[in-house]
Amino acid sequence: MNKESEIYLAGGCFWGMEKLMSSIPGVISVTSGYANGNKSDLTYREVCSGTTHAREAVHVLFDREKVSLETLLYAFFAVIDPSARNRQGNDVGEQYQTGVYYENEEDARICEKVFRTVRDREPVFFTELKPIESFCEAEDYHQRYLEKNPGGYCHISPKKIREAAGIRIDAAGYTKPSDEEIRKTLTPEQYHVTQEEGTEPAFSHPYGQQDKKGLYVDVVTGEPLFTSMDKYRSSCGWPAFSKPIDENVLVQHEDRSCCLLRTEIKSRVGGSHLGHVFYDDPEAPGGTHYCIDGASIRFVPFEKMEEEGYGDLKELFR
Repeated sequence: MNKESEIYLAGGCFWGMEKLMSSIPGVISVTSGYANGNKSDLTYREVCSGTTHAREAVHVLFDREKVSLETLLYAFFAVIDPSARNRQGNDVGEQYQTGVYYENEEDARICEKVFRTVRDREPVFFTELKPIESFCEAEDYHQRYLEKNPGGYCHISPKKIREAAGIRIDAAGYTKPSDEEIRKTLTPEQYHVTQEEGTEPAFSHPYGQQDKKGLYVDVVTGEPLFTSMDKYRSSCGWPAFSKPIDENVLVQHEDRSCCLLRTEIKSRVGGSHLGHVFYDDPEAPGGTHYCIDGASIRFVPFEKMEEEGYGDLKELFR
């Protein structure tokens, strides 16, 4: 596999997607342009006419030794609405259809793996996955648009761009097993919580009162989520954390169950239901409270982190 690789991402207006991808460590260059149109040379005016079938997209050149395609794809899905057809944010038209366009079959397999995970957690899913057939660069004034116009329109929040710049957990190291494998590996309670969005009884899990030094990982995939340094005693009855290791390993969803409006969090690669996040909690350091089901996580003691493949994260405890 080549060290330098490329992928084409259509995520609505290319100004924001260019800024997002450029912020990720390991990305070499990002170029805005028009993908898979019916002509090899297109203008913005032609694309906006709706007659070219082209997508506003970015060509991302990246170093596989520094960032994986999986990580880029999860960063992409973190900022788009895959349930929207021919629309993102305030922009409407077929040029704003979301899509991922690959160069070769190896990348196609990686894309399909990530698509399966994301599709499983989305009730409606329209994001395209196709080979790249054509790409032409957009006009000069579109390149690095938000760098040249800091106040310009962007449907991707500055917070999401900052989070992408801070990616430290590479998604390529973790894979979601089949449902059959998950059933064999987990206890009935763990399966119910992670796969069926269940909740364990309050004050029932030993992690709620645990103070040991170490790492908490997704029980399904092993993807690192929290450290003991950000764990605190909460009166809620479930394990509580003030922040994750990496914001990018968590996916937020609106949850209207139980006649409440809450923010559910799932793991990035495993799609495991983890719990909920609450803001302005007076008990939480900094006000943010990640309320996590103990059945959804596994504790790795500090002294066993090296043995279990998490040695590079020991520096978090210094």
